[in-house]
Amino acid sequence: MSKQDGSNRLVSDRPVDDVSATVLHVDMDAFFASVELLDRPDLRGLPVIVGHDSERSVVTAATYEARRYGVNSAMPMAVARRRCPNAVIVEPHFEKYRDKSAAVMSVFDRFTPRVERLGIDEAFLDVAGAMKLYGTPWQIGAAIRRAVFDETGLHCSVGAAATKFVAKLASSRAKPDGLLVVPAADTVAFLHPQPVSALWGVGGRTQETLERRGIRTVGDLATTPLASLVSALGPAGGQRLHDLAWGRDPRVVDTAVGEKSVGHEVTFGRDLTERDDVARELLRLADKVAVRLRRADVQARTVALKVRYTDFTTLTRSRTLAEPTDVAKRLHREAVELYDVLHRPGNRIRLIGVRGENLVPAAASNALWDDDAPWRDTETTVDAVAARFGAGVLRPASLVRGTPDRHVPHARQD
Repeated sequence: MSKQDGSNRLVSDRPVDDVSATVLHVDMDAFFASVELLDRPDLRGLPVIVGHDSERSVVTAATYEARRYGVNSAMPMAVARRRCPNAVIVEPHFEKYRDKSAAVMSVFDRFTPRVERLGIDEAFLDVAGAMKLYGTPWQIGAAIRRAVFDETGLHCSVGAAATKFVAKLASSRAKPDGLLVVPAADTVAFLHPQPVSALWGVGGRTQETLERRGIRTVGDLATTPLASLVSALGPAGGQRLHDLAWGRDPRVVDTAVGEKSVGHEVTFGRDLTERDDVARELLRLADKVAVRLRRADVQARTVALKVRYTDFTTLTRSRTLAEPTDVAKRLHREAVELYDVLHRPGNRIRLIGVRGENLVPAAASNALWDDDAPWRDTETTVDAVAARFGAGVLRPASLVRGTPDRHVPHARQD
């Protein structure tokens, strides 16, 4: 069963008097699918998949009814159809999503000027200064949910907590169409029963590493000696997860998130079919993006991948990071993981692109940890060498090999 189907839902269904949970994370419920249903009310309550109806396509979004069959976004459409053969498939309309996103964000702005946008369908809000006008965080969250629905017809879920990490986790537990408040005093009690995969930065490999050591819940991790975590995950990773497991996250809601992005893409003279070739080109592009980010003294909160196939079908996927970055190694790792979701043997690719989005000043990341520090030190050294002796003097070894014919790359700062 999908982890995103609402089966693990937890909400504060009665008013909560707490005033410590002043960080809100608001996340739209099945956003793309819900927007489509506004024009197709006859499909409400049915399993609906948003995406192109072809074997080579992937799922753009799915309603909660479809998710109960194990259908998730970025899943190959062929797999989704096998899991949910009675699903209704509708084509995506991205201009509609942009319009509804603007309307939703305008609601947030009315309640507080301290809004940190995270992509098209979610945001952090600092409501500490809004309580005199609108009441407790529970009341503010409830009012936001009502306003969003009244003005757009869409539902959203809200998590309220004392930190960004816990607020985001709370909103995911409240889905769909719920509100969950986690008072500061209840943070540890809320966190410790959660599966260890709930922690930012715990992907499949890290989860396997922890579970081999008997660490299956956040509470298990919290009570594991820090030295043991460092031994298993390294100094940065061990310290980071230990702090999160105890609810420590000093980052503030950052209103300086920019709307601009930095991206590079390349069109190939001959189509690519091998994953290793694509991964190598993604590294080349990630390096170009990272250099421009560092020159501009900004970091990217979101990594986006663009893939265009030989039939001109174009797919884009993005991922918001736990911490912003200006490091090619991180951009490349995230881009490859996004690509691996799309990759199928035999796919012929004519264009790929990497983009850093949601830019923030490099000094404003408020990071408690920095996993990228060793990579950043290496890359800034390369920057210095390039500034003195010219670009291309030092390159990753994997880029020295011959590469496919390429047309002139396109660089963008949107």
